Amino acid sequence: MKNSSQGFSLIELLVVLVILGLIAGLVVPNIMGRGEDAKARTAVAEVQRLSMAVDEFYLDTGRAPRELRELVERPGNVSNWNGPYVNESNLNDPWGNQYNYRFPGEHRQIGPDIFSHGRDGQPGGEGPDGDIENWNL
Repeated sequence: MKNSSQGFSLIELLVVLVILGLIAGLVVPNIMGRGEDAKARTAVAEVQRLSMAVDEFYLDTGRAPRELRELVERPGNVSNWNGPYVNESNLNDPWGNQYNYRFPGEHRQIGPDIFSHGRDGQPGGEGPDGDIENWNL
């Protein structure tokens, strides 16, 4: 009768570990960068949505909101407010910072400036740290 051992040899286990390490080394860096890119794309979509919500507010009330909070909470001196125009969570960018709102805008001929300073929260920057502005969309 032959003695057949069950299990893997040390060499087989090392080969599998090396293969898994190579796969992880190639895949993980690509996946890690995707999260910040997705947040930047989300911020672009939210800035566009906020711009449209400001337009809706204007059409309903006859004036632009003085601050983005007026898109969520009815201001006391406004009639025909049909909000909320956005969810409260839409007032913050994907990195947890409040979107910046300036009315009248400095960069648009008509309407407000709405922008995020990106991941770092500082003006300027590149990639996920770059500014996302409604006048450059």
